[in-house]
Amino acid sequence: MWKWVIVVLVVMLGLMQYRLWFGEGGIREFNDIQARADALEGTTDRLEARNDRLAAEVVDLKNGLDAIEERARSDIGMVRQDEQFFWVTGVDDPGNGPAASTGGAQP
Repeated sequence: MWKWVIVVLVVMLGLMQYRLWFGEGGIREFNDIQARADALEGTTDRLEARNDRLAAEVVDLKNGLDAIEERARSDIGMVRQDEQFFWVTGVDDPGNGPAASTGGAQP
């Protein structure tokens, strides 16, 4: 009789361990949720850094003309009246031979 009681208790303990490790709300599910939270935290950090840069750029654009001038020069290629514009070909194209990779001009 005690032998059957012990067997039943061992089986119940095994079922409870199975549920702890593999069941709903168990260790495996906890580890999966933890991995997803870590991935989302990395994404959140990257997006927060981007938002900080954008906020600083907005403040710069609201307060200073230098930022507006820099943005106009880089985005739409504006040139002041007292400047001369020279178009250098092949400098930004890395697949344009050895002259482009060394930073030299092509003939």
